Amino acid sequence: MTTDTRTTVVVTGIGAFTPLGGDAASTWEALLAGRSGVALLKDEWAAELPVRIAARAAVDPGEVLPRPVARKLDRSAQFALIAAREAWADAGFAAPATDESSAIDPDRLGTVVASGIGGVTTLLDQYDVLKEKGVRRVSPHTVPMLMPNSPAANVGLEIGARAGVHTPVSACASGAEAIGYAIEMIRTGRADIVVAGGTEAAIHPLPIAAFANMMAMSKNNDEPQRASRPYDKARDGFVLGEGAGVVVLESAEHAAARGARVYCEAVGQGLSADSHHIAQPEPSGRGVAAAVSNLFDATGLDRSSVVHVNAHATSTPQGDIAEVKALRKVLGDDLDHIAVSATKSMTGHLLGGAGGIETVATVLALHHRLAPPTINVDDPDDEVDADIVRGEPRKLPEGPIAALNNSFGFGGHNVVLAFRRD
Repeated sequence: MTTDTRTTVVVTGIGAFTPLGGDAASTWEALLAGRSGVALLKDEWAAELPVRIAARAAVDPGEVLPRPVARKLDRSAQFALIAAREAWADAGFAAPATDESSAIDPDRLGTVVASGIGGVTTLLDQYDVLKEKGVRRVSPHTVPMLMPNSPAANVGLEIGARAGVHTPVSACASGAEAIGYAIEMIRTGRADIVVAGGTEAAIHPLPIAAFANMMAMSKNNDEPQRASRPYDKARDGFVLGEGAGVVVLESAEHAAARGARVYCEAVGQGLSADSHHIAQPEPSGRGVAAAVSNLFDATGLDRSSVVHVNAHATSTPQGDIAEVKALRKVLGDDLDHIAVSATKSMTGHLLGGAGGIETVATVLALHHRLAPPTINVDDPDDEVDADIVRGEPRKLPEGPIAALNNSFGFGGHNVVLAFRRD
C-alpha cells in the first residue's frame, strides 16, 4: 500500500444550481425532504419524443445573471458561473484574485470545471439559425459558447485564475474527475486554491431522442416524479437533468492562515477504466472495484471510517447492480454499515454535472452528519446488497467519519472521490 503524505486539501466553499434549487442551501433542503425535480416537458418539440420528462433547473439562470452576460454564455456556462460565484463567496472571497485588495495570489489559483457534452444546445440552436435565417444571423459568440472548456474558462476569468484552467471530459464522470484533478493540483504544489466542479445543459430534442433510442432513459412520462427510481425492480433508465455543482478546494495550510471555515477534507480520488463497452458497464463491477481499491491504496483512508456513499446509481437496470457488486467486493462486511444514497432519484442525471452536485451533497452530508434519502424505491431489487437510505434522512455517526462519491461514464470511466471530517 502506498499512502499519500502530500499536502492536505480541504473544502472551504460550495455552490449549486440544480433542478431542486438555485443555490446549495435550497438544493440540500430539497434533498433531505425527498423532493423530486423531474417534471413533464411542456415544449412543443417534446410532444413527439418517446421521452417527455426531464429535471430542468429550478431557477431560470436569466433571472440571476445580467442579460449582457447571459447572452454570451451557453446554458452550461451560465450554470457553472452562478454556482462558482456562490462557492467563491461561501469560501469568504469577495473579489477576483486580480483585484489589488485581494490576498490571493492569482498565480496560485486554478479552475477545473467539466462538462460531458459542453455547449450542445448552442451548437444545435445556431445550426438551426444558419439553416433557417442564413449565415449573417449566426451569433459571433457561437464558438466561445459551444466550446466544452467555456464553463471553466469563464469561471477562471471571473476569479482571475492563472495557475491553470482545465476541462476534463469523461462523459458522466467528468465532474468528479474535475474535482479529483483539482485535488491533485493542490497536492502537487501547482496551486493553493482551485475552484472545481461540473456542469451540464443538454435538455434538447436531439440528446433526448438519442438517449431514448439507446434505451437508456426512463419512458415513465405519466409519473415524472417517480420515473427516476434507482435500485427499484421497476427502474427503466435515467432521467436527464441539468445544472452545476462547484466546490472551492484549498490547501489546509492556506485555509488556516486566513481563518477559513472548513467543511471537510478532500482525501483524494481513485480512477480506473472498464475497457468493456462504450455504453454498458462491466457487469461484475470489476472496473468500479478497481477504482475504489485504488482510492484506498493511494490515500491510506481507513475503510472502516466510511459511513456514507453517494452512489452513481442512475436508475439503469445494469448499472445500479454493477456498482453495488463493486462496493461489496472491496468493502466486504463494512458495506453493511454504510448509508447509501442515490440523489439522482431527485435531481435526475446531470451527466457531466453529476459529480459536481453530488460532491456538494456528499460534503454537506458529512458536514451535517445526515445522509439524504433515496426516493421511489418501492420494491428493492433482490440483487441490491446494500443499506439504501429510504424514507427519512439517516443520521451519521459522531466522531471522525468519511464518505465516498461515485461517478462513472460512457466509455468505462470510473472515478471515486473520498471526503472526511473529524
